[in-house]
Amino acid sequence: MRLLSLLLLASSLLSASIELPENFQADFIQKITNTKNKVITYSGNVRFSNETLFKWSYKEPTQKEVCTDGLELLVVDHDLEQVSAYRISNGINIAKIVKQAKPHSKNIYVAAYENKKYTIQVDAQKKLHSIAYFDDLDNKVQILFKQMKYGKGNLPAQSMKCNYPIEYDMIQG
Repeated sequence: MRLLSLLLLASSLLSASIELPENFQADFIQKITNTKNKVITYSGNVRFSNETLFKWSYKEPTQKEVCTDGLELLVVDHDLEQVSAYRISNGINIAKIVKQAKPHSKNIYVAAYENKKYTIQVDAQKKLHSIAYFDDLDNKVQILFKQMKYGKGNLPAQSMKCNYPIEYDMIQG
């Protein structure tokens, strides 16, 4: 009987999945390591809402905003006073990545999405802690989330948009 209980517990732990909230907000540190082991570290905050809306506000080493609705990606580079707009077909869809994640070890999950392998770590409360993957240029990308706040409902639409002065140059990509 005890063995059966242990097997059922182990089975339920292995089948557990990551629950993505309706929205979250967090500070982040993003490290990008190229093939020559040169590391660039960025920091800022991120907002996620409605499975496809993202807003990354980079504070260091440069001030930049990256916003997406799943169809279009806006990159606002405040140092260059430039906005780049791109139509995207294969953007990173964190909701789909997380839904495909399978347990690997305690608090570590792996997911395959769009020919990339993602390693996802959650904290003791099963909230996102970090995501790591290799980008299209074989750079290792690690994103560490800090002060993660999960919420219900959508974040206000205006808070998910990139803000920039009208005089910035616009580039359509």
